[in-house]
Amino acid sequence: MAPLDFKPNDFSEVPYSVYSDEQIYAQEQKQLFQGDAWHFLAMEIELPNAGDYKTMPVGDTPVIVVRDKNGNINAMVNRCAHRGNLVCIEDHGNLDCLTCVYHNWTYDLQGNLATIAFEKGIQGNGGMAEDFDKSCHSLQRLRVETYCGLAFGTFSDDVPSLTDYFGPEMCGNIQRLLGRDMELLGRFQHGLDGNWKLYMENVRDTYHATLLHSFMTTFRLNRLSMKGAVEVSEGGLHHLTYSIRAQDNDQGQYDAKEIRAQKDDYALKAPELLESWPEFECDTTLAIQSLFPNFSIQQLSNVITLRLIVPKGPNKSELTWWVLGAVEDTPEQRAMRIRQSNLVGPGGYIAMEDGAVVGWVRRGVTGAEDKKSILAMGGRDVERISESRCNELAVRGFWQGWHGLMES
Repeated sequence: MAPLDFKPNDFSEVPYSVYSDEQIYAQEQKQLFQGDAWHFLAMEIELPNAGDYKTMPVGDTPVIVVRDKNGNINAMVNRCAHRGNLVCIEDHGNLDCLTCVYHNWTYDLQGNLATIAFEKGIQGNGGMAEDFDKSCHSLQRLRVETYCGLAFGTFSDDVPSLTDYFGPEMCGNIQRLLGRDMELLGRFQHGLDGNWKLYMENVRDTYHATLLHSFMTTFRLNRLSMKGAVEVSEGGLHHLTYSIRAQDNDQGQYDAKEIRAQKDDYALKAPELLESWPEFECDTTLAIQSLFPNFSIQQLSNVITLRLIVPKGPNKSELTWWVLGAVEDTPEQRAMRIRQSNLVGPGGYIAMEDGAVVGWVRRGVTGAEDKKSILAMGGRDVERISESRCNELAVRGFWQGWHGLMES
C-alpha cells in the first residue's frame, strides 16, 4: 500500500509531506533502499588491492565494501552477527579479515564467520553452545555487480541485472563517460539541510539552471536555447538530460532579458577556469544523469563527477562528490579538469546554489504538509523523451518510479 495517493498516471502534484513524514521515511528504507533497486557502493579504483575496504551507507544501513583475495568486490552489512556491533569502525583501510572489536568475532572477506574468541571456552569451561553452527552466522550479504568501473549492490534477489535495471539508453551514457580507464582526482562530502528527495528533484530539474545558476548563463555553459534533450527510462526510474554548448541559437533572447540572465559585461579574473577541449565526438558539453534512487553522473564541460545523496533522516541528507579524470589525459587536460572542478562541490561556482535551495525548500514547506508542489511545466505526462528541456518531465518521472517501488 503506497503511503500517498497520486492521481492515476499523474505525478504533477506532490504533497509536501513526502519530505518530512517519519512513516514515509521508514517505508523508503524498506521499499527503496532494501527493496528492488541497485545502489552505488564504490568505484573499483577505490579498492585496488586485496583487503581494501570502505564503509558505505545504503539508506540507513551501514555496509562494508571490500575486495577479496580473488579480486572480487563484495558487500555486506556492517553489523556483527553476534551483538550487532559495527565490524569496521574506520571508513576505509586494508585488512586480511574483518574483526569485530567487541568480542573478536572474525569474518573472511566474503563475510563468512571464521573464528570466535573463546569458542571452546577456557580450561574446559564455557564456550559456544554445542549446536552452534558458524556457517549459519555470516554477515548479511548484498548482491554486487559492476559496470564501467562502478560497483552497485542490492538486497533484492528479484531486481533485474544491473544493465537491465539501467536500460540501454542509460548504459550508453555511462559507457560514453566512464568506459575507459579513469582516475580519482578528488572527493567532497558535505551535509544538506533537507530531505534527500529534494536534491534528486533538483538533479532532474532541467530548466532551473537558467534561472538559479547565473554563472551558467553568464558564461554560456548552459542555456535552454542550446540543442539538447531529456530522456526518461521506462517507469520513470532514471533520466538523462544533455545539451551542446556550441549550438546556442538564441543569444538575442538572452540579451533582451526575455530569459533571466546576467549581463555579458561580467568577466572572470581567471578566465582559464573555463578553458576546455572537445572531449567527445557527440559534442555534448553538459550531461546530467540520475540513476534511481539517489545516484547521479554529471559531465560539465570536462568535469566528470559522481554524486550520491544519502538520507540522514527525514530532514537531513549527506552529499558525496567524486571528481574523475581519464588515465589517458595529457598534463594540460588534467590541469583543465582540476581548474574546472571549481564549478562543482559545496563551494562550486554553480553547485553551491543547489545545496542552498534544498535547505530553503525544507524551511519553506515546514508546516505545510497538507499542501502540494506543482510539477506541470511541459505538461502532466511522463514521456520517454523530449527535445525541450523547458519542462519538469524528469521530476515527474522520479515520482512515478518512487511511487511504483513504494507500493510494490
